Amino acid sequence: MTHRSRPLRWRPLARALALVGLALPIAASAREIGVYSGRHYNTDKALYQAFTKATGIQVKLLEAKDDALIERLRAEGSNSQADVLVLVDAARLTRAADLGLLQRSRSAALLRDVPLSLRDPQGRWYGLTRRVRAVIVNPKLVSPASIRTYADLASPALKGKLCLRDRKSVYNQSLVADQLILRGAPATSAWIKGMTANVSQAYFSSDTPLIRAVGRGDCGAALVNTYYVARMLSGGSGGADQRLASGVRLIFPNPAHVNISGAGVTRYARDPQAALQLIEFLASPSGGRGYAEANDEYPLKGYGDNKELKRFGPFRADGLSAAQLGASNRQAVKLMEANGWN
Repeated sequence: MTHRSRPLRWRPLARALALVGLALPIAASAREIGVYSGRHYNTDKALYQAFTKATGIQVKLLEAKDDALIERLRAEGSNSQADVLVLVDAARLTRAADLGLLQRSRSAALLRDVPLSLRDPQGRWYGLTRRVRAVIVNPKLVSPASIRTYADLASPALKGKLCLRDRKSVYNQSLVADQLILRGAPATSAWIKGMTANVSQAYFSSDTPLIRAVGRGDCGAALVNTYYVARMLSGGSGGADQRLASGVRLIFPNPAHVNISGAGVTRYARDPQAALQLIEFLASPSGGRGYAEANDEYPLKGYGDNKELKRFGPFRADGLSAAQLGASNRQAVKLMEANGWN
């Protein structure tokens, strides 16, 4: 996944930061924590600055791709300068935890603010935002009414009209894990075969080009995360993308697959208490609001105030936990490999 700096949405973010500033006491001591983050947004940095202003705890930030951060943390071992690890997708959070890179942390604030389904049962990581894997269609090529569930993407009526991101996409892996848990291996295998039979062009490496292709009419339907569409609709990636995104229709399959971005305290954190305090801050209704708005994601609870997301309307989550998705990732990848998802 490629992250790009986004235009700052100061008004909603300023409101969130103002609430945070009132909620946290000012700390007199000078402390510093290291944060390894797979998120790359200027508004995230503004939130870290607000945390520092409210607590006195400095944040030293390192941004890189999620998998690279996991490998770096493994290589550094006890010499790591990271106290907090922020990753996107339950599969990556689970992988980091299973590699022993995160320690167990519990707090009353996190148990209150992070729903049970969006946190690790062992307390190694906690969700910070929600993201939904939705379907987009070009209504000139595919009737929106023809897509009600993910299963409909395997319909022969979509032959030559479906475009997909490749199986390396952790977002697609988690969606397959989701269907595997809900429908079982035989039905999920048949679903993958049906979808791949409908693909007539090369697989994509990112969601944004998929949205452009559907907007142009090169594809009739595709699977994407909602925040990519919202970002384009907001004009965050330019007027041309805004016009293309305006030409697609976003559909929430019923029920919808929900994933997360999240964070945990690293195994060798130098200041685990301060690290946990930052995660509490980011998961709080005020801090979390700004964290979700930074990337057009959904907050941990409710739908937030994002104008573009409101255009999509409500969705019904399928109820699976993030921990379940992470635990089924390996089997999901094997099914994708065995059934033609390139």
